Amino acid sequence: MIKRRLYFNGRAGENAAAAAAGATMSSALVRDEEVEWEMRPGGMLVQKRGQNVDDPAPSLRVRVAYGALRYEISVNSRATFGELKKLLTAETGLQPGEQRLIYRGKDRENGQYLDICGVKNRAKVILMEDPGSKERRFIQMRKNARIQTVQRAIAEVSMDVDKLAEQVSAIEKSIANGSKVPEVQITTLIEMLMRLAVRLDSISAEGESGSRKNFLGKRVQKCVETLDVLKVSNAGVKPVIVTTKWETFDPPPATARWEFFD
Repeated sequence: MIKRRLYFNGRAGENAAAAAAGATMSSALVRDEEVEWEMRPGGMLVQKRGQNVDDPAPSLRVRVAYGALRYEISVNSRATFGELKKLLTAETGLQPGEQRLIYRGKDRENGQYLDICGVKNRAKVILMEDPGSKERRFIQMRKNARIQTVQRAIAEVSMDVDKLAEQVSAIEKSIANGSKVPEVQITTLIEMLMRLAVRLDSISAEGESGSRKNFLGKRVQKCVETLDVLKVSNAGVKPVIVTTKWETFDPPPATARWEFFD
């Protein structure tokens, strides 16, 4: 059995201050209440129920106020506030850990039973979002936005790498077929790849995006190394000289007789 001090209609410090000031109702504000707790098989700590736990439990319609919104939830009267939070997740989108349920002016813990706490049919429960969860969600939203920005930047670089890699393959094929490629074409392609490497290096990425970034970096490096080798090979390719053979015709003899037609 675990003893817990429960405060009603105010905080402990406020009650103590009222008592020190001579408040006549201070004895009614604070009292000791013995609460028995038991551990469920799943490890959840809940209030220990009394007898007659096998009796059928009626369902309740609990009215939940969440800011300007109103919900009416059907729940078993012997359910816990933690189980009520799970039902509210589907309605509000708030996870159970982000919820605070207030009934009769007090925060209710997940292991407290509705019926033991006096929740009746059509009773009103106030739902509030935990302030800490708001901050955590804001931080997560900022983190997700940054991840999406990084992913877009890496995707843009990836598309440019694909285009330049196709040009590298075309040059490699031309040289392999014995066709000399203008050297400026190779050097320009190398410069464009190096610019992509600088863009890629400026992106701060981690996790899956970091792995993608490293893969693209290695791909750019491989393309540059390939072009360096092709540059040497291209220098040894002899240009093909195309010669044109002209055919000459003798002029007609001076004695040629021309025939005219009217």
